[in-house]
Amino acid sequence: MTEMAPTVFDEIFARLTPNSIFQDARATGEGIAVAVIDSGVERAVLETKFRDAGTSIQLIEGAVFRPTGPPLEYTGHQSSPHGTTVADIVLTLAPRVKLYSADVFGPTGSCEVETVIAALHHAIDVWKVKVINLSLGVPEHKLQQLPRRQQLQRAIEEAYFRDVLVFAAAHNEHPLTRSYPAAFAPPLISVDKGLFDDPLRFAYKLSEQVEFQAHSRGYLGPFAREPATSWATPHLAGIAARILSLKPDLKPFEIKTILYWLFRSGWNGHATAAPV
Repeated sequence: MTEMAPTVFDEIFARLTPNSIFQDARATGEGIAVAVIDSGVERAVLETKFRDAGTSIQLIEGAVFRPTGPPLEYTGHQSSPHGTTVADIVLTLAPRVKLYSADVFGPTGSCEVETVIAALHHAIDVWKVKVINLSLGVPEHKLQQLPRRQQLQRAIEEAYFRDVLVFAAAHNEHPLTRSYPAAFAPPLISVDKGLFDDPLRFAYKLSEQVEFQAHSRGYLGPFAREPATSWATPHLAGIAARILSLKPDLKPFEIKTILYWLFRSGWNGHATAAPV
């Protein structure tokens, strides 16, 4: 059988390798704004950690959101440690991103769908972010009312059509339980947990509405070492920020394609399912 000559696709994918991207000195997240929609970020903790490690990060800004009305001032504090762990993962992988803390829990410690929607709109319209990390989920029973579900879906779709990448965590009991917005898979990148031998490794593993797995342990906070989708999602968001710092005009579907082909390259062949 005659061996086929390489096609233009072979040539493209031969250049699209993890080494060519992740070993590029410019792949630091520089120039990319990232919103962490979560429980707030303890700014001083992260500034101290990265300064002590000899790594320069940009000033973290943000806001505290409510279901209605303008957001409240961000004073550099968290509502709970979860958001700080998430932000730390993003900065560990992409230390030069411009990070925004969107606290959707606030002093009450609870979050409504409308609060998440308000934060999404603010991140897109005011902060002009390129990446949004949602290491949270809205249980399906809270979206039984069709208008609520439509409003959340429209906010996710608006991000897509504004060239903003949204990374959303799957439910930790996936695939038994559906959680939103991760179930709105096509306009965003949904992330499940996996155990990998390198934080930069990930896998494309389609299961229900969830497409990717990423490293699922964090580096800071009381629960960081427990495998969770909350920690997997910012790993993939940080990887995307690194890619975008090399070519900021990439569309969301292009980033998803690049992530898929990086997985196909054989870079990510050592994953095991994380325990629930």
